[in-house]
Amino acid sequence: MIPVARDAFLFLIPLLGIAGALFLLRLPGWGLLPVILAVGVGFFFRDPERVVPEGPGVVVAPADGRVTVVRQGVGADGEGPGPFSQVSIFLSVLDVHVNRAPYGGKVEDLKYRPGRFLVAWREEASRVNEQTVIALATPDGPITVKQIAGVLARRVVTWIRPGQELKTGERIGLIRFGSRVDLLVPRRVTLAVKVGDKVRGGETVVGVFR
Repeated sequence: MIPVARDAFLFLIPLLGIAGALFLLRLPGWGLLPVILAVGVGFFFRDPERVVPEGPGVVVAPADGRVTVVRQGVGADGEGPGPFSQVSIFLSVLDVHVNRAPYGGKVEDLKYRPGRFLVAWREEASRVNEQTVIALATPDGPITVKQIAGVLARRVVTWIRPGQELKTGERIGLIRFGSRVDLLVPRRVTLAVKVGDKVRGGETVVGVFR
């Protein structure tokens, strides 16, 4: 049985309670509806174990999904100091939505930014959508992870706190119902993915520090 994230129980308990009540009232036809919804919730909040790759300087994907952006930029608007490379991952409603630390390090800063709910694959979503920006201080350089809400994802959940030490692949939070995660790394990270690639959070190598 695939485990589910703890946030799932906010939805599962009421749904199963309603189903139980309807079955007790001898309304099995109506009782099946919340059961079906509960199965869907369990599927969305699934949290499978991942085999985190080992090796010096290995950066892993922070989320499951498809790579939609690979670009270079210069630090601005809280995106981290100095030149960086960006990898953006779009999560559909069918992907695992638990996010993971791309690299071991300390949570230096964590900021919530209110914003809009544009379709997550649009480039401007990275700047204007509701999001949580996580700045990691690692032994090899600063890394930023942006949990970005989308048109269906109206809730960004972050399980970590400033000052916390993270291991590569450790769970850091989730985004409900379709979303996007941006990963910003120093340019001396040699990227191993391209636009269109499918990645798995905590498991797929997206780059290696030179």
